[in-house]
Amino acid sequence: MMDHAHDLACVREATERLLNAVAKMDNASLAEPSRLPGWSRGHVLAHLARNADALVNVLRGRPMYVSAEARDADIERDAARPVEVQAADLRESAARFQATGDEPADWSRTVELRHGITDSASRVPFRRWAEVDLHHVDLGIGYELEDLPAEFLERETDFLADRFSGHADVPATRLTDGTRAWSTGRAADEPEITVTGRPADLVGWLAGRRDGAALEVRGGALPKLPPL
Repeated sequence: MMDHAHDLACVREATERLLNAVAKMDNASLAEPSRLPGWSRGHVLAHLARNADALVNVLRGRPMYVSAEARDADIERDAARPVEVQAADLRESAARFQATGDEPADWSRTVELRHGITDSASRVPFRRWAEVDLHHVDLGIGYELEDLPAEFLERETDFLADRFSGHADVPATRLTDGTRAWSTGRAADEPEITVTGRPADLVGWLAGRRDGAALEVRGGALPKLPPL
């Protein structure tokens, strides 16, 4: 089982990094485009605040969001708020998530996320860590994939490799950073493709943040990954 207490501490640290960065922003920079198509930086921060509350719902056995439409509407509604309001909402929603995570609970229980996806409750704090740190990168304000903690890069590679494992449209692929290795894609006795690269580049490609041009590929073309 995942170490949820450790991951909650990592979420707290990632959130403080993000809040320190947001404190240096102004309203004009918040309204500028993020690295996510169609979203301003304000959209990203609004999403992060609402995601914290959504994961509180998950941990308490409620639907993650009322509906996909309600989720999108909430983000759109909150995206244009002044930076000080965004920062306060982000901090307060993060505190609600941390408080829920600190409550006594059965962390081995199964919880339901969006689209009927289920997981162990113990993995929810890591999922939140990924939301905070990857979306910090998405803001495009100086925090890059290379700045992510080494532990996060390794575990996110493992998480995403597992997510694409068994996917019929992804060839059997071996991923390696030169030290560690992961398998993903269709089941096979031997991988069809080997993809080698730095941890940040592997995560960037797997998470849809980079096109994979910096990766070395043997055995064929770089696989096209389905959307997350």
